Amino acid sequence: MLIINYAKIQSMIRITALSAAIFFSSLCVLTHAQQTHVRTGAERMEAYLSELKGKKVGLVVNQTSVVGQNRTLLPDTLLSLAVDVRKIFAPEHGFRGDADAGETIVGGKDEKTGLPVVSLYGRNKKPSSEQLSDLDILVFDIQDVGVRFFTYISTMHYVMEACAENNKKLLILDRPNPNDYVDGPMLENMQKSFVGMHPIPVLHGLTVGELARMINGEKWLSSRSECPLKVIPAEYWKHGQSYSLPVKPSPNLPNDRAVALYPSLCFFEATRISVGRGTYFPFQVIGAPDKEYGSFSFTPESLPGFDKNPMHKNTVCYGMDLRNVNSKGGLTLYYLIDFYKKSKQGAAFFSSPSFMDKLAGTASLRKQIIAGKSEQEIRAGWKKALDEYKTLRKKYLLYPDY
Repeated sequence: MLIINYAKIQSMIRITALSAAIFFSSLCVLTHAQQTHVRTGAERMEAYLSELKGKKVGLVVNQTSVVGQNRTLLPDTLLSLAVDVRKIFAPEHGFRGDADAGETIVGGKDEKTGLPVVSLYGRNKKPSSEQLSDLDILVFDIQDVGVRFFTYISTMHYVMEACAENNKKLLILDRPNPNDYVDGPMLENMQKSFVGMHPIPVLHGLTVGELARMINGEKWLSSRSECPLKVIPAEYWKHGQSYSLPVKPSPNLPNDRAVALYPSLCFFEATRISVGRGTYFPFQVIGAPDKEYGSFSFTPESLPGFDKNPMHKNTVCYGMDLRNVNSKGGLTLYYLIDFYKKSKQGAAFFSSPSFMDKLAGTASLRKQIIAGKSEQEIRAGWKKALDEYKTLRKKYLLYPDY
């Protein structure tokens, strides 16, 4: 005879229900925690490890290619998971990110992993067929800052081109854009260079994954070819959402404020005005050896890890301290126009006119400043092209737009 102990069953049901409640409560807490932490493409291994298993892998990476809160570099992470990583391709500033801007990067071997490192900065900007011959797939994982003249996206262009020519798949592990605005003059074709390869504005409002989709979709690669491309998007991020970089993207962008001011201050690199290279606060101060520029002073020095040979080295510079200025980010011409007027040098203020035009993507900006145009007047000339670009941009977005 079967004797049913209803009390015991009810107790078990209560325990099971409680366990379920605790489980789902924990799941909700976990989900909320995940949503408050942006997961970069590199962290989403469940979405791409299967693409790499059994493949000979090349990595286009640098010091920003970190995975998780412990900031383990992607090569170390993949090697620990028995992925067959064969070599590293390094952009400007090198694999460890400690080379000065414009400094020649020499390939070699990474001491920690023993992997060969191929430089993609200098004479060899595009991986050769020989360098790709022992690889099945390339992975691009580098933090960009959303500015056209920041050269990591130029390196990505050449990598895409090499993959298209050699029928190699490119996997892009996407990361948020910390300067997520659409602003500035569009690049004109005659100003194309390594600091500007695409007909996009200074602030393009795209992640590298979205830009890669645009490069493919608009047939901007040589011979109008298309790169075999897959993008692993970041999670829990959308356009317009602020994003603080966990690692400085280059030697002279040490913090969020420098990253935010970079689009506006980089134009000074075509003048004799220092942007603070050779200090511990680069791209947060501006000045030159002339007291007419302001009362704040700083002295650039040789600083390994920042700049070994800065402009105006060991010379007192006078100007402005922008470390506590209330700035929303984006692009302003205020500082450039202000210092141009203070210099009283006229056209000679732009010590490298051709470089200024390459940074701006057009000669018009330099000529308008010389002609005495206001920022409002200059901006009015950008509007039509920016409106057209914003329409184009929408086709390639991977994240909700602001």
